[in-house]
Amino acid sequence: MPVDITKEYIQQVEEAIAQQDSEFILSSMEGMYPADITTVLYQLNTQQSRYILDLLHPEVGAEILSGLDADIRTSFLKAFTNEEVAHYVNLMDSDDAVDVLNEQKVQAREVIISLLENEEKAADIIDLLHYEEDSAGGLMGKELIKVNVNWQVRQCIEEIRRQAENVEEVYAVYVVDAKDKLIGRLAMKTLILSEDNALIADLYEDDVISIETYKKDTEVVEIMKKYDLDAIPVVNAQGKLMGRITIDDVVDVIQEQAETSIQLMSGITEDVEEDDSVFRLSRARLPWLIIAMVGGLIGARFIKLFEMEIALIPAMAMFTPLITATGGNVGIQSSSLIIQTLASKTVVFDNLTQRLLKVLLVALLNALVISSLVMGFNLVFNENPKLSIVVSIALFSVVMLSSLMGTITPMVLNHFGINPAIAAGPFITTANDLLGLAVYFLVAHVLLLN
Repeated sequence: MPVDITKEYIQQVEEAIAQQDSEFILSSMEGMYPADITTVLYQLNTQQSRYILDLLHPEVGAEILSGLDADIRTSFLKAFTNEEVAHYVNLMDSDDAVDVLNEQKVQAREVIISLLENEEKAADIIDLLHYEEDSAGGLMGKELIKVNVNWQVRQCIEEIRRQAENVEEVYAVYVVDAKDKLIGRLAMKTLILSEDNALIADLYEDDVISIETYKKDTEVVEIMKKYDLDAIPVVNAQGKLMGRITIDDVVDVIQEQAETSIQLMSGITEDVEEDDSVFRLSRARLPWLIIAMVGGLIGARFIKLFEMEIALIPAMAMFTPLITATGGNVGIQSSSLIIQTLASKTVVFDNLTQRLLKVLLVALLNALVISSLVMGFNLVFNENPKLSIVVSIALFSVVMLSSLMGTITPMVLNHFGINPAIAAGPFITTANDLLGLAVYFLVAHVLLLN
């Protein structure tokens, strides 16, 4: 069962390592999930982690290495020889093994493959190394259960027993023809309840959902989410069954997509992590910060155009932060909702008019409430009635325009194949700051000074 990793336990483990107390480590970690042991290793240095890994069963060690963060694993494996890495790789699923090998230098990768004891595993790994990492081929593993359409149930069960030795999770039995072309799938219930001499050709279902090796990992995610699949078979351009992608691989892709979107929405232009170098972190953040700075300078120059109006009515300056902040917040809310919807692929341009009408109605309600509250606040505190009207009208207009902009911009970017997440964060905030200032001062110019 899952366990809580406490600071006290980590201290006990460190003391046991220092005293070479292997008995405590093995007894305390007996029954632990590999993921929990991984959590412990994250709290230790390389030598301490290495000591624990050497004590554990090699299959557990292989699973732990498979689950480590890529950057940490790359650094950690530098303490291992090629022979030791090959020993663990030999025990991994083919897709996990490829991930580990892709992190190694070319020469080390070739040596490790040559040291693999399982020739079939080595051949599978070499085949998988040919695919791009962000493709279905790069995600798939070779471990699966397949049977020939011309077999009988008896022969099929015997083959399943043989193949299942190398397959950790049996999600489905795939049916192929004599040329290994995927033609369907076989339900385990059907197989178990059928007579031994029944033909697979009479039992299998031909509505199997598959994906081609060259498709992007994002397409894999979309299909598996849409059809609620635990695994999906992967075929080549000719329809030949090449492997399968399981749900755990897709979860990793979903997490990477979420991290990328969050970084883009925060104005971070590269895939970075907290422990990256200062230069890399700065380089990832600077572009949007510079753009925001330029937007601020433009806003300052824009305010200067209306310095005469501000000089005549100094109280106008007091409401500038209110206008810009409201516009930015409304834009972020609208863009975040539309980006979330776009990610689920439920927005199409066929219903654009209906969607925009709904956005305008929501914006209208919000604008009325906000502008009325500000008007009431200003009147209570005896502000200039004319200025109160200007601020309320400006706020009303800003909320309407920012809502519209926050909705349309991500949809336009998505239509042209650009990640709509870049529309949120600094882009929307900076654009709506300028938009809000323009509306505010133009309304003030028309109503107060004419």
